[in-house]
Amino acid sequence: MSARPRLPRRAPRPAAQAATIEPRVLALDLTAAALLLAVSIVGFAPTFDSPQYLVAGVGGLALGLALAWAGARWRLGVLSLTGATIGAYIVFGGALALPHTALLGVVPTLETLQQLALGTITSWKQLLTTVPPVAASDGHLVVPFILTLVGAVLTGSLALRARHGAWALLPALAVLVATILLGVAQPAAPLVQGIVFAVVATVWLALRRAWDHDRAAVRIESAEASDAGAVRSSRTRRLVAGGIVLAVASAAGIATAAVATPPRYILRDFIVPPFDITDYPSPLQSFRGYVRDDADKTLFTVTGLPKDGRVRLATMDAYDGIVYNVSDDGAGSSSAFTPIRSNMSPAATGTAATLRVEIGDLSGVWVPDVGAVRDFTFDGPRAPELARTTHFNDATGTAVAPAGLASGDAYTIDTVIPDLPSDTALADVPFAALKMPKQTGIPEKIADIASKATASADTPIERARALESYLHTQGFFSHGLGDDVVSLSGHGANRITSLFGGDQMVGDDEQYAVAMALMATQLGMPARVVMGWHADEKHPQDGPTLTATGGNLHAWVEIAFQGYGWVPFDPTPDEDNKPNDQSTKPKANPKPQVLQPPPPAQQPADLPPAIAENRDQDEEQAADLSWLGPVLLYGGLTLGILLLLAAPFIVMGVIKGVRRARRRNAERTADRISGGWDELVDSAVDLRAPVAIGATRAESALVVGSTFDDPRVTQLATRADVDVFGPGDPAPEDVDAFWREVDEIVGQMRGSTTVWQRLRARLSVRSLRRSGWSWHAVGHAVAGTGRAVVARVRRGIRPRGTESSDD
Repeated sequence: MSARPRLPRRAPRPAAQAATIEPRVLALDLTAAALLLAVSIVGFAPTFDSPQYLVAGVGGLALGLALAWAGARWRLGVLSLTGATIGAYIVFGGALALPHTALLGVVPTLETLQQLALGTITSWKQLLTTVPPVAASDGHLVVPFILTLVGAVLTGSLALRARHGAWALLPALAVLVATILLGVAQPAAPLVQGIVFAVVATVWLALRRAWDHDRAAVRIESAEASDAGAVRSSRTRRLVAGGIVLAVASAAGIATAAVATPPRYILRDFIVPPFDITDYPSPLQSFRGYVRDDADKTLFTVTGLPKDGRVRLATMDAYDGIVYNVSDDGAGSSSAFTPIRSNMSPAATGTAATLRVEIGDLSGVWVPDVGAVRDFTFDGPRAPELARTTHFNDATGTAVAPAGLASGDAYTIDTVIPDLPSDTALADVPFAALKMPKQTGIPEKIADIASKATASADTPIERARALESYLHTQGFFSHGLGDDVVSLSGHGANRITSLFGGDQMVGDDEQYAVAMALMATQLGMPARVVMGWHADEKHPQDGPTLTATGGNLHAWVEIAFQGYGWVPFDPTPDEDNKPNDQSTKPKANPKPQVLQPPPPAQQPADLPPAIAENRDQDEEQAADLSWLGPVLLYGGLTLGILLLLAAPFIVMGVIKGVRRARRRNAERTADRISGGWDELVDSAVDLRAPVAIGATRAESALVVGSTFDDPRVTQLATRADVDVFGPGDPAPEDVDAFWREVDEIVGQMRGSTTVWQRLRARLSVRSLRRSGWSWHAVGHAVAGTGRAVVARVRRGIRPRGTESSDD
């Protein structure tokens, strides 16, 4: 076997050279990309409580476009540009997204780096599970910073480097969609955003196309002396036509929006916060237990409380005939708790105050607070855990800590204490039009009693005061403890019925607050029950400090008035208003004999909990799957779009992969050498090398070598001729070496081109047309390859030089 020439070693790849971009095209592309992404940045306005989001958004936009320009200028690859983007995120993220953690607001600290790293994963969920408008100081600015930074890099790179600039619209549109999904249900200006996006995209693409035609016209003019005036006239006509199309499209969009408002889907509507207060029992059920067991215990102390201030523990607005509890009606309900943040209760008005709460013997998940809380600051050994797990409900002003309170816990509250309006101010004010939870299990006689109690009242405030006065003056107070007159605990339908069924109404805050709330509900008033503490005659407030015990625990009613919010009412009789024991006992003994003996009356009362619990579980399971529809919709659309975009690459990859496999696995080793050379030439043809059909290897090598400036191609052509036409067949190791050399040269050729030229080569059918391939040939090749593999398995490795029956 004759010696074959050895090819020189692969020369090192030259460094990327700077690319020249026409100044006006550069300015146009960057300006268009900035405007397209600015439309998305504006969409974050309703989500944040201050304009600071503009610093993160505009800063990320400027950084991203600068990186895109640098990548186009020096032809940076994907990995290099990705590394530069990550570096910019780390270096500038502190100043733009987390200034409260950076040194002097600029230099990143260890906390900054930690939050930036975690924020890439956790910031999205935190933004969606926090009630908007969110505070910039809580770390939520990471979201707009990441979106605009990455979006600007992709949009700018595609605008500057893609052959067809329209590809840049895809990442810009993706950022806009992400802004919508991460935003709120009431956007800033959706119609304006859509029109501006469409106008900018259309004008930009029209100018790009016009300038491309100008450059083409200049080339033709220099060669054929064409009329420049005709070129300018054509450009003017195109611009005028484009303007008319824009005007018509904008008018159509405005008209459509005026008559039809399509549903706006946002992820916030389908993300369920991780904490569910309905997993815990209603604290009102423990009212009598606090009074009995903790009457002299210091549950907690509050310092800084104004005179006659009230400390809220829990707010309940749903009744099912068994217990008053928080409702489960989704966003805005009394069970909609979200992680605490630094800008809670954004719409609260009143007197700002700072209070200190120190926990004593109080336990459980409910966290006492006052007014409309703006911020919690925990201290003590469990401060980090409580700060991380505590949740707050803006609608009811209540807080919960799933970790539970314990002795030694302490926290400071920044709050706003609302100014209570007088009855004179509420004289002509209607009740607030709120959507209250549906109440069930209310005793039938409640509506009739409420109507009679308010028969002489005319205005809304008079009707509410009439209910309060009726219970406060007609009822008697008793906890039912020790020597007190018998007063059963609880507030189910049977207990409320017995409250009104005896000769005397006897109960405490638990029964009277529930009774008034049910009466108000029957009359159409938005009412709820609140459990908490305030000073009374037996337990006065010590200056600005209130010591909470079981003795000064209370329950009251709140009714909402339009423009004023929730106003408290105290229907419970004074504690010294004791019932007449002599007249109560003789009548109380036979009464239970009449009301309580029938077992059917109490057995059904035991059944509703299980029924309600099962119903709640079913509704909870249904609610848990409510997110599945939008996820499948958006996921399916995204997957469909990706598959549609990837389909050409998949199809061409399969076709060319089958062709390569057939060449690489030919029966004769000489045919494998020929196949390797054909693979190199076809790759060059797909990269737009002008190789003539039917050219010899030497002729093809001359064209390919000069096109890609690689002298190894000529040497490889000579080697292929020697292997194919020389005596004997080449050895398998020679074939492997030849194909390795082919792959190296093809890799060098592709590396000398741009990303878009390589993508175009992947989709090119020039080499298939050149070699006469068709869909029939593809099918035949696939089938032939399969038959060849099966045949070789059956007969084993054939001696070198034999031919396959399939050839």
